[in-house]
Amino acid sequence: MVQILKSRREPVEETPLRLDRTRFSPASRRQLSAPGLRTFLAISSLWGLSEEERRLILGYPSRSTFHHWAKLAREHHDLTLDVDVLTRISAVLGIHQALGILYPGERDGVAWLRGPHDGVVFGGKPPMALVTSGSQDGLLTVRRFLDAARGGQYMEPNEVDAAFAPYDDADIVFR
Repeated sequence: MVQILKSRREPVEETPLRLDRTRFSPASRRQLSAPGLRTFLAISSLWGLSEEERRLILGYPSRSTFHHWAKLAREHHDLTLDVDVLTRISAVLGIHQALGILYPGERDGVAWLRGPHDGVVFGGKPPMALVTSGSQDGLLTVRRFLDAARGGQYMEPNEVDAAFAPYDDADIVFR
């Protein structure tokens, strides 16, 4: 535990931060579900995903359940998805946002998702294979990879980087 001095005389023990449980309440989930699913459906259309791939991303609900959810969301009716489905939707939104930051156009981002990648986590396969694997872990792995790249932390080299030569003093020009 960390002790923080409230004043010079009174040490106060600080507890670890915890998630606010109200974020998982039915009311909170109902507020997020329909807009989140509508956004997911728009992104999945942009990415050219099949119905099967969309269902895999959402945790593989039955076809009838998936179509019922989509109908409710499109018609702006109340819908309450469970935490797992909302987490999956959140991961897709984060992937889409990171691609929008890293690439100049939507097509470039989709091409990155669909093309083979030498990153260790991808094993030469397209990132989309992890996204549509059906596991929440696959989605979050792609999201974390892109968040790290977006934050300047790390991006596995690819064919564009193969011929890269580091800059030296002669390359820098001051005016």
